[in-house]
Amino acid sequence: MGGEIVSLVTIGLLLLLLITGIPLAFATGMTAVALTFWLFGPDSLYFIPSRIFTLMNNYALIAVPLFVLMGCILEQAGVIERLFRALHIWSGRLRGGLAVGTLAASTIMAAMVGVIGAEIVVLGLICLPAMLGRLYDKKLALGVICAGGSLGTLLPPSIVLIIYGLVAQVSIGDLFLAAVVPGLLLVSLYTTYVLILCYRNSELGPLAPQEERDMPLREQLGLARALVLPIALITAVLGSLYMGIATPTETAAIGVLGALLIALINKELTWDSVYDSVKKTGSTVAMLTWIFFGASALVAVYTMAGGTAFLQDLITGLPVPPIVTILLMMLILMVLGCFIDWIGIVLLTMPIFVPVVEKLGMDPIWFGILFTMNMQVSYLTPPFGPAAFYLKAVAPEGISLSDIFRGVIPFIGLQIIGLALVLFFPQISLWLPSLMK
Repeated sequence: MGGEIVSLVTIGLLLLLLITGIPLAFATGMTAVALTFWLFGPDSLYFIPSRIFTLMNNYALIAVPLFVLMGCILEQAGVIERLFRALHIWSGRLRGGLAVGTLAASTIMAAMVGVIGAEIVVLGLICLPAMLGRLYDKKLALGVICAGGSLGTLLPPSIVLIIYGLVAQVSIGDLFLAAVVPGLLLVSLYTTYVLILCYRNSELGPLAPQEERDMPLREQLGLARALVLPIALITAVLGSLYMGIATPTETAAIGVLGALLIALINKELTWDSVYDSVKKTGSTVAMLTWIFFGASALVAVYTMAGGTAFLQDLITGLPVPPIVTILLMMLILMVLGCFIDWIGIVLLTMPIFVPVVEKLGMDPIWFGILFTMNMQVSYLTPPFGPAAFYLKAVAPEGISLSDIFRGVIPFIGLQIIGLALVLFFPQISLWLPSLMK
């Protein structure tokens, strides 16, 4: 059977199942079963569970539930409330300072949590009412929270980077290092945009109230205690990984212990909070696992049928420079990101794209950062931008989805600028890994 026929049938069947409303995990699994039955006969169906067992035997996957658990514990530990108050006071003399403080808090939170839904919900509950209460422009406030909350896609310990590393078979530690500078680049673009906007029009982001600006310096310095625990946790988790003391899985375990300690110090460690954290972790990881099952089975069957080799030859045979091929991949990923969750995209496309990238002589670490930044764009992009729906669930009455999507449009543009900079200047992402080596 020709690779082009297999590709057309696979894409057609998968789209048909998705259009009928079947979740991606089950649509990919059903497609894998149908292809196996059609191409290799019923006696070959054993291949699907054997493929799943091979995937789930990967030791590094243990890091996923541990990092999710760490994020769920920190969500209830009261860290962000204290952190946001400190950053709010310190940035009060800036126009748009509350939005800048929100971006700073979301950056620190992304480096601790790495779970996008949790970040945006917490920011929406704490920061959005504060900005709206200070008469900030509604669209600016909504855009800042969605863009800041989605930083966890890129900044380590990002779950997206972990899964990409497993699929592409590259060092997760190198991916974490490579993501630091692009992540800070995005934060800088967001902050610069907010400050320029608010200094051009002071009504968009007014100064903090006079009583907050007049707080004695001693009290302001006392607020720095809110930074001690988050920075200590980030240092323990990422420092142990970068220094080669621990593997990604071991650093995830360190993160869980650190999160429990922070909750204990903040007097937020209760049986109910631990139970809720474990429950949320279980539901999140169960969803991810089913997508792992379906997508890995589909990719394996598709590869056996010659579809992967066909697409790789098709892409590498295009009469265009390599950078144009990468741009084409980015366009495909951006379109897919409007309709499919990132976990499905990485499992379905990276087995095809990564070998092509390596064949073109390009670095899969650099491509992984491009992919992750692309997925960050997908978190904001309508019609199914998850960040908008997370925020809508906790937004005050009167905030509509259309308000949120209008607010994120400038930040989507900034994300694309950041993506283009990393695309055309690869050393932005590769400089830190090469320095550490």
